[in-house]
Amino acid sequence: MINLAVTFLIIAIVAAFLGFSGIAGAASSMAWVLFVVGLLLAIVFALTGRRKP
Repeated sequence: MINLAVTFLIIAIVAAFLGFSGIAGAASSMAWVLFVVGLLLAIVFALTGRRKP
């Protein structure tokens, strides 16, 4: 999930550099959403880790 966020961030930076503001904004938003979802999943999985039966 974090890998996809980094990929969309790189796409947003390249698109902004080339002047495609609409694509850059959309990719930036997707990167932010994927980062937050990945972070929340990481926290949930860390809290519900392995426990003794």
